[in-house]
Amino acid sequence: MIKLLDVSKVYNRTGTALDRVSLHVAKGEFVFLTGHSGSGKSTTLRLIHMSETPTQGEVRVSGFSSLRTSRREIWKVRRRVGFVFQDFRLLPGRDALDNVGFALEVTGTPKKEVRPRAQRLLSQVGLSAKGSSQIHELSGGEQQRVAIARALASEPLILLADEPTGNLDERATRAIVELFWEINAMGMAVIMATHDLELIRKYPKARVLELDQGALVYDSSTMTKGD
Repeated sequence: MIKLLDVSKVYNRTGTALDRVSLHVAKGEFVFLTGHSGSGKSTTLRLIHMSETPTQGEVRVSGFSSLRTSRREIWKVRRRVGFVFQDFRLLPGRDALDNVGFALEVTGTPKKEVRPRAQRLLSQVGLSAKGSSQIHELSGGEQQRVAIARALASEPLILLADEPTGNLDERATRAIVELFWEINAMGMAVIMATHDLELIRKYPKARVLELDQGALVYDSSTMTKGD
């Protein structure tokens, strides 16, 4: 499903973000990607999303390779990989239904199907009664649920989440992670970046990958350090 093969990412201004990382995530896995700020978590997710390309090595995602996928074909990868951000990135001035509907329009959903499908997606994330609510009227947890519904619009095989609970209180955090587990139970691979070790401890069945200064230093599936 996802493979990073000896992947490095070097930025001109900030230097090495990832240093020869190799990992494999199988179909339907739930993975916590952890590490201190600046350890390479966000870079890893962006490489999987193919919104960035590696300086060295190869990223393979659901049959696509960073070495062979042209910029014109990137949209095919994005159809298979949903992305949820810490800061929601919703459209202001539009209600929840319109925010999800916009994502459906972008993916080519027929106009007559947009609103009913958007409503189904909101129901899936527990917001069936909030479709007409403006974004500023929603709580942080509700806004993140709208963002998740939007990420599911393309029916992806993989859901990436970059510190999705970073702006939420403890109750909302637990609800969002439980929602990710429900999504994962339907067969979707979920990779959630977080530095919240207490949260990770509450989900011992999840696989944990830890990055430190751009290197993969721990993988709970092998229980070895520096693998």
